[in-house]
Amino acid sequence: MIGAAFALIWYALDVSRRPDLFGEMDILVVMVLAMLFVLCESMPTLLNINQAAVSVSFSAALAAVVLVGPEGAALVGLTAVLSVRPNLALVKRLFNGAQFAICALIAGWAFVWLGGKPGVPKVDQFDDLILPFAGAAAVFVPLNFVLTGLMLWLAAGIKAEQVPIVGTAQFLVSYLGYATFGLLIAGLWATVQTISVVLVLLPLFVARWGFGQYRAQQHSYDATIAALCQAVETKDYYTRGHCTRVSLASTMIAQEIGMKSERLRAIRYAGMLHDVGKLGVPTKVLQKEGKLTEEEFAAIQLHPMRGLEIVRGIGFLDEAFAGIMHHHERHDGKGYPRGLAADEIPEFARVIAVADAFDSMTSDRSYRKAKPIEAAMAELRKGAGTQFDPLMVSAFIKVIDRDGWSPPRMAPAVPDGGAETVSKDHDDPTTPIQVASER
Repeated sequence: MIGAAFALIWYALDVSRRPDLFGEMDILVVMVLAMLFVLCESMPTLLNINQAAVSVSFSAALAAVVLVGPEGAALVGLTAVLSVRPNLALVKRLFNGAQFAICALIAGWAFVWLGGKPGVPKVDQFDDLILPFAGAAAVFVPLNFVLTGLMLWLAAGIKAEQVPIVGTAQFLVSYLGYATFGLLIAGLWATVQTISVVLVLLPLFVARWGFGQYRAQQHSYDATIAALCQAVETKDYYTRGHCTRVSLASTMIAQEIGMKSERLRAIRYAGMLHDVGKLGVPTKVLQKEGKLTEEEFAAIQLHPMRGLEIVRGIGFLDEAFAGIMHHHERHDGKGYPRGLAADEIPEFARVIAVADAFDSMTSDRSYRKAKPIEAAMAELRKGAGTQFDPLMVSAFIKVIDRDGWSPPRMAPAVPDGGAETVSKDHDDPTTPIQVASER
């Protein structure tokens, strides 16, 4: 990428082809736009994708397309290497400068090809800029996304299924909308010249704030889920860490069977919250030794429905509701709360059922040691077609054989002042609940 950028810039700035190039280019405009670009690039907004950030600096590069042409715009984009963003490795600085230079140069060529004339526009000629500028933005933004996405895939290992399609599409549309700030800068330059940079700073930083709200929203979602999980683990302490591991195992199965990114996020939440209904089950029932009465067993069977009642008002959970409600259904129809069978059971619930049982078997409990992974896999195979969906079992075994699993090796410590319990894990298929008949 860096090599391609310097080759293109060398070609574009070749004075043997255009001896008057630097005479036509307004160096002052280039310098002012470069300072604006570096300022915005130095204060990016972090994204939820690891190692990725976004800034509104591209609007300065698009303004340069109009005001100083493709070559000047490339030079403005190249100044990304001068970003004062802390702890940014040199190779990343060089990549950022290279990809911005490439995007600006090619967008500038599109601007000229569509009839745009580089230079400070006259007020009565502003309408003539709209179509060429729209073409330049339509080239710059998608190309910027493709080059950055390619590097994230190659260098950071980001997979396509990890990127939410709908969210990315919405982000791309908003990114195109913010591109109009480049046209605003160019329009203001025609009247107030360099002061236009100062005037546009406020809307640019409002745009930056808007980008940051998406990340803040995702953080608030995760904090909500974490708080609910903490509440469950406080009530049923011996399963500490269980919801996180079920979420991880559910996501592994979902990826293996080809779920898309939006559903992956939802099933991650469903795995975290699958046992939230235990908040509605009396603690003495959860921790009771020996057989349960029919009334106590009914309280256990109601916990998926209690979970749905607790989280029903959380709109962002989407399909996760089905996983929470039905994760104790069985493939043969003998589960609860509704006795659904086979494909009647929502896909999320079939995934979570396997992940839930597996983690229960491979975790230490106060009444037994964790089962080896091989033994837990054998139990899953044994239950395939009766308790579990055979497709989900097969997918999970495949992904564990390929990627491995790191189960917790120590039973969770009882908090200070707490009492040891020998209660059984109701999610463990090898220790079914025993009910004492009251008749």
